[in-house]
Amino acid sequence: MEMSTKLDRTSSSGLRLRWIAWRNRVLASPRFQHWAAAFPLTRPVARARARRVFDLVAGFAYAQVLAACVEAGLLDLLAQGPCDTGTAARQAGLGAAATERLLRAAAALGLAESLGDGCWALGTEGAALHANAGALAMIRHHALLYADLADPLALLRADRREPTALSGFWTYARGQAPALGSADNGRAAAANYSALMAASQAMVSEQLLAAYRFARHNTMLDVGGGTGAFVRAVGSAAPALRLGLFDLPQVVAGAPTGPAGDSRIAPRLTLHPGNFLSDPLPHGYDLVTLVRILHDHDDAPALHLLRAVHAALPPGGTLLIGEPLAGAPGGAAMGDAYFGLYLWAMGSGRPRRSDELGAMLTRAGFRHWRQLPTHLPLVCGAIVARA
Repeated sequence: MEMSTKLDRTSSSGLRLRWIAWRNRVLASPRFQHWAAAFPLTRPVARARARRVFDLVAGFAYAQVLAACVEAGLLDLLAQGPCDTGTAARQAGLGAAATERLLRAAAALGLAESLGDGCWALGTEGAALHANAGALAMIRHHALLYADLADPLALLRADRREPTALSGFWTYARGQAPALGSADNGRAAAANYSALMAASQAMVSEQLLAAYRFARHNTMLDVGGGTGAFVRAVGSAAPALRLGLFDLPQVVAGAPTGPAGDSRIAPRLTLHPGNFLSDPLPHGYDLVTLVRILHDHDDAPALHLLRAVHAALPPGGTLLIGEPLAGAPGGAAMGDAYFGLYLWAMGSGRPRRSDELGAMLTRAGFRHWRQLPTHLPLVCGAIVARA
């Protein structure tokens, strides 16, 4: 009511509030719901809305069915060809009844498909997921997120500096030394972090390579690039480009160079160990990339990093940002509902709209910026800025 009194009821905002209030009264009316479900012209809409509402209620169970299928190796098994329930049970280490229950749930979600007589094949959604190594890596990784979201209100009420399952995993994302007892544990943590980043990088790299012509540049520095998955993807697409990789020393130590690396990339790649939140970035690159970096950081460190990039670039140099953006077409839920809570649990960062990033770029000293279209905005958005 207080908000209503602050708005002119004849203004566009006031009219919108009146429309929303009327709409919600109608949609909440049992009489209207009964009529809409019975009337032939509105029945498909009513059923679709009911299905979306139930998906909100049951979404966690759906995600757990997916996690169980991945962890049990059922997608791998079905990708090899159809099998019966007994074979699936042996693969999953479950009893026949439990396996059938899981497979029926998987079939309802499109992960599996029943062929009848207790025989199962890979479903359409299962086939798409099985071909996506990055998505599979994130599904396995989500056990940490589920642990943190067991009591979502407690998570949101807690101080973000308090440790969580995700914050323990993503120590490196904030440029901090791992809170682990030994050097071996530290190397293991860096390896786990880098492996997940590399596995999930392919789908992001594909979007950026399709959206931007890297070959127009002479040199490229990837900041926070882990063990170099994105650098190698760009280097393969732009064979004349000289490459640089900047990340924490224990992370870049895992980058394949020399005889163990790609012979087409290693001679062109320079490793720069350092902490981008405290160390200056190397000069001499006309393109700097930040791929899935800014949304991992709160506004102050993100702005600090943008200013460091601006200082490192020559006049007219280019910054390319690639990350999921809040408010992306078709990806609003992914941006604010998924990444919003994920990054809260991680203890750092937030999803940002393109105009929010644009304002930060202007504050950091960049002359102008623009958003590039990508094929799958919910996976990755792209912004280009000129120093």
